[in-house]
Amino acid sequence: MENQRFEINRFIKKTGVKVDSWIEETISGTISPNKRNLGKLIEKTKKGDIIICSELSRLGRNMFMIMSILNILMERGVIIYTVKERYKLGEDLTSKVLAFAFSISAEIERSLISQRTKEALQRKKAEGVKLGRPKGRLNSKHKLTGCECKIRTMLSEGYPKNLISKQLNVSPSTLYLFMKEKKITF
Repeated sequence: MENQRFEINRFIKKTGVKVDSWIEETISGTISPNKRNLGKLIEKTKKGDIIICSELSRLGRNMFMIMSILNILMERGVIIYTVKERYKLGEDLTSKVLAFAFSISAEIERSLISQRTKEALQRKKAEGVKLGRPKGRLNSKHKLTGCECKIRTMLSEGYPKNLISKQLNVSPSTLYLFMKEKKITF
């Protein structure tokens, strides 16, 4: 993120574009835009606004997501600057064609990275390297770590375990295993 901010700051100094606010994403681009800060930004945009991003692949993780986001922004009259690709995307046809080409190349790049990772893992496995957590070793941290008091309180108040698991956003089996390990009974 620091590298992206650095590149955007260089772009701002070079072009003189004024920045009103910054958004940073700490969650994956595979998550729907409306569940990210990007979605909130898109909702606030209006004609003449400018969005600067380091590259189009930062908007989403596949061609359709990127194209959908760009389509919404372009229909609203928002201009998108991409620092790495050095393009200004607006309402014109050329911008739409460039955006399409960029999103396809970003998706191909991600696909190739994924393929290389899978191949490397297969090679390691073929070499006899055991992948994953060593067999028999337990996790030191669980999704529910730190929730012991809350679980005990909810159980003492008569909440059913299914409702507790929904409240804590875990599956019932995760809750049961955690309760068993922490010896939480009611």
